[in-house]
Amino acid sequence: MDVLCFPGDLISPTAFTVLPPLEPEEAPRRDELTCLRQDNHALHLQLDHVHDELARLQRDNLELRQQAGYWRSQHQRTLQRLRQLEETCQHQQAQHQHQQQQFAQQLEALQAQKRQLQHDLFGRQSEKQAPDRSNDLNDPHQPQGSKRKRGHQPGQPGPPRRDYSHLETRTEVVEVPTAEQLCRTCGRPWALLQDTEDSEVLEIEVRAHRRLIRRRRYRQTCTCAGPQTHTAPPVPKLIPKGRLGLSIWVEILLDKYSSYRPTERLLASWQGLGLDLASATVTDGLQRLEPLFTPLYQALQEHAQQQGTLYQADETRWRVFLQPESQGRHCWWLWLFETTETVVFVLDPSRSHEVPQSFLPADRPVVLVVDRYVSYKIMAQVKAGSVLLAFCWAHVRRDFIRVGKGYETLTSWALQWLRRIRQVYQLNEQRREVWCQLPAYRERDDALRQAVQQMQAQAAQELAQPDLHPACRKTLVSLQEHWEGLTRFVDDLRIPMDNNRSERRLRGPALGRKNYYGSAAAWSGQLAAMVFSLLATLGLWDLNLRQWLTWYLQSCAEAGGQAPAAAATFLPWNLSAEQLAALRQPVPSPNTS
Repeated sequence: MDVLCFPGDLISPTAFTVLPPLEPEEAPRRDELTCLRQDNHALHLQLDHVHDELARLQRDNLELRQQAGYWRSQHQRTLQRLRQLEETCQHQQAQHQHQQQQFAQQLEALQAQKRQLQHDLFGRQSEKQAPDRSNDLNDPHQPQGSKRKRGHQPGQPGPPRRDYSHLETRTEVVEVPTAEQLCRTCGRPWALLQDTEDSEVLEIEVRAHRRLIRRRRYRQTCTCAGPQTHTAPPVPKLIPKGRLGLSIWVEILLDKYSSYRPTERLLASWQGLGLDLASATVTDGLQRLEPLFTPLYQALQEHAQQQGTLYQADETRWRVFLQPESQGRHCWWLWLFETTETVVFVLDPSRSHEVPQSFLPADRPVVLVVDRYVSYKIMAQVKAGSVLLAFCWAHVRRDFIRVGKGYETLTSWALQWLRRIRQVYQLNEQRREVWCQLPAYRERDDALRQAVQQMQAQAAQELAQPDLHPACRKTLVSLQEHWEGLTRFVDDLRIPMDNNRSERRLRGPALGRKNYYGSAAAWSGQLAAMVFSLLATLGLWDLNLRQWLTWYLQSCAEAGGQAPAAAATFLPWNLSAEQLAALRQPVPSPNTS
């Protein structure tokens, strides 16, 4: 059976059409047809191979497309990862640069702190003698002139000669030996003239002596009833049955609480005069004297709390060595509250706001001149508005001085601010000099207010600069935060620009703290606070400490070793003008010739 198909037909072999057999004469055609069939079969085989190859290529194409998508996604992820790594690297570099800047700033701040501490330890300790009121802070861009010499200045009047005519006079006559009162040539004697060549030498004589008190005894010569013998009354003693007299206790109190020397040094110096006292005897005596000053101290506190309208306050450390240590800490605090008439020291184990809050009045408005210690700012009276805080410009000056000393590149900046502050000081002092002359006062008051406003504007302008040094920014921010309290002196002429007076008051007790390390008991610390207060108040009234202390202790001795009933009458504001004048004089001594 013959099959008819054409080369271009895409028909499967099973679908071929079966043709009838050909005739013999058609043999050539049959051969040709056979060849065609063979060619068709070969083509079919090739076609099958092409189909297989096409299927394989389609599979490979699909696989390659899948791989291309995978690698494309991997490429995108790689690019994203590279971008993340670049961003991370940039962030780390920026963070590293920021850390380097922070480390550089910290290093600069530590170096500045080191220079500041070195100057505090080895530099000038007083602000009074510093040239140009800048505490040796010299501008490197300005030529340095010759420093002012110490002592008397040319062209200035000298100090007045002091008068010692009130001292006891002991006249000594110095003569030439009789054998030498002859002329060396002829041997004739010299004639004595009436005038003398006089000179004066000041001497002091300290000696210890015993008072041997003999009380006379008497016997009645009559026969009346009652005791037959009588004895003279005892001499008043400050400490009953004590051997130490009034003058010794006056010297001990003045030496310890006015000269701030340890009592051991005083006793050692008395040993050279032949007076050997036991330190335990003195300590016991001081403890027995402590109740004598309590009513005076209470009256002093009451007067300060009731009459004061302008206060200055400050505090310093004071060690109280309690035994055992569990009763409290060794580091206590000695607070100072000063008015125009009183000086009160308060010893307390705390440095919290409760100490000034309990001392200051709560029912009337007052002004308190202080530094920027936070305890003053959180008092209840301050929050209620009855206590107005006036901050100290001297502490502001120290901020700029520390910046100038710590950072050499900021010295000129600090000096400019110090000159502005000095100008405000000068203008305020000039205003106070003419407070009773209205036209001149108004003119100088306007100049002061203008300088203060310019200073405030300058601070705001510098703080607006983004590249301002952190040390400068910190100082100016503190200046702005305390600006209201710093400028209260502008509207109230009574308010000083600083609390230097209270700081000077604390120098003496601070010196005593260094010399005798504080107090060994609570009563000793309380005695120190009371006597410090009394002596400082007497000095404020310009009274002679020795005169007043002798007078008061003598009154205590006459009261049987107890405080007088009306102890408050001994305080300066309760004394008459005659009493004040007498107590301002030196201790009287006989004037003999």
